[in-house]
This record gives sequence, structure tokens and C-alpha cells, in this order.
Amino acid sequence: MTEDIVITEFQLQHLNKMLAKLTPQEILQWSLVSFPNLFQTTAFGLTGLCILDMLDKLDLDPVDLVFIDTLYHFPQTHDLIAKVRAKYPKFKLHIYKPKDCDTAEEFQQKYGDELWSKDELKYDFLAKVEPLQRAYKELKIKAVFTGRRRSQGGARSQLPIIEIDTNLNVIKISPLASWDFKMVESYIKEHNVPYNELLDLGYKSIGDWHSTEPVADGEDERAGRWKGKAKTECGIHQTSKYQQFLNEVK
Repeated sequence: MTEDIVITEFQLQHLNKMLAKLTPQEILQWSLVSFPNLFQTTAFGLTGLCILDMLDKLDLDPVDLVFIDTLYHFPQTHDLIAKVRAKYPKFKLHIYKPKDCDTAEEFQQKYGDELWSKDELKYDFLAKVEPLQRAYKELKIKAVFTGRRRSQGGARSQLPIIEIDTNLNVIKISPLASWDFKMVESYIKEHNVPYNELLDLGYKSIGDWHSTEPVADGEDERAGRWKGKAKTECGIHQTSKYQQFLNEVK
């Protein structure tokens, strides 16, 4: 087998048509037997938790999880991670942080206070994109499950089930791409899956504390992320925006 997985555009279109007919569980099972070096990248949002619980119920070897700790997550997010590790102990969790930084204080000493407001592009690269790129390289990741869904709107509204990130050279699979928030929430409740306590306070999509707010009735579920800005993604799923920084670290 070659180091890279090669899928043509024609094959990709065929796979998406085929996968659209399957349940999320069937997509997960197909992926597990189809791709080597398969991981789940997760911020422990509701969709990612659904995927994790579905994987746990499959009679197959578990995948490893990758979490990007930006150093600015809510305390409730870290509490949730502890609950997840206790409930799903067979899944190994790899945590990646900004390079050479273990705390927010160390990050601020290197890059200054509130870098996210002074140079948002640089912050997203240092806190999210570079750690993820490092994880892909060190863990030799070739394919990943993601928790993105079309109903989240923005750049995700036309999301295919399977796609190729040409910048990171990785296959991305979104098994719950066709689900809406109510379907995800229903699964969480039905299967008693642990979730972030902030969801009970009006949050629907949770990232860094400095750029996440509750969502009002009638708003898109990701409306609380980067409120008042046109931005809808942090960079983890739009790495081409950070090519200037990627070139610098090669």
C-alpha cells in the first residue's frame, strides 16, 4: 500500500452518492474497514459525541481521538472530557496544544494578550491549525471522522459526506452530515451520552470562551460563534486560508 490514499474526483462523487443512502452507523462501519490510519477529530460537541457513542456500539476496534486544546476552552469543556474518558475508556485520546505552550499564560507571554482580537488569523493558526497539522504528521493520520453537519449553515451548508482536504492531505468523513440539531439532541438523550453543561444554558456550538456566546431563539446553531462577524469557521476545516503561515513552518 502506498503512503497516501488516492481517490479521484469521479470516485469521490460515486462514494458520496453511495454513502448518502446509508445510515450514520453504516457510514462509520464502511469507513472503518475502508481506510487505514483513521481517527476522529473532535471538540466534544454534540455531533462528535454521537459519533463516539455510535463507534462504541460497533463491534470493531476503536479509533483514536484527537482534541485540539487551544488553552482557551471553557472549564465545562474540560469537565466533559473527563466524563467522556470515564464512559468510553477504550478510545485513546491525543491532546494537542499550541507549540511549546502548556497554559494560556505561556501563550500570552509568547504572543501577547488577546491575540485573537489583534490578529485573528495568526491566533487561529497558532492555536488550532498548527497543532492539528502536527497531530496529522506525528500520528500519520490519513482519514478522520468530523462532526460537521449541513444544518449548521455557513460554509457547511453544502457539506459532502466524504471529501479530501488537499492542504493537509487527509480524507474527511462526516457521517452525520444530513442530521439536524434536533436529531443529534434526541440521540444524545436517548443513549444517555454525556454532553457539555453549557448546552443547557443556551449554547449550541461551543469553542473558545472568548468567541462563544449563547444562541437566541430562531438563530442558526453556530450563530454564537464569532458573534457579529462574517466568520463561520476557525480554520481547522479551512486550512487554505492559512497557507502563508503553513509555508513559514515547513
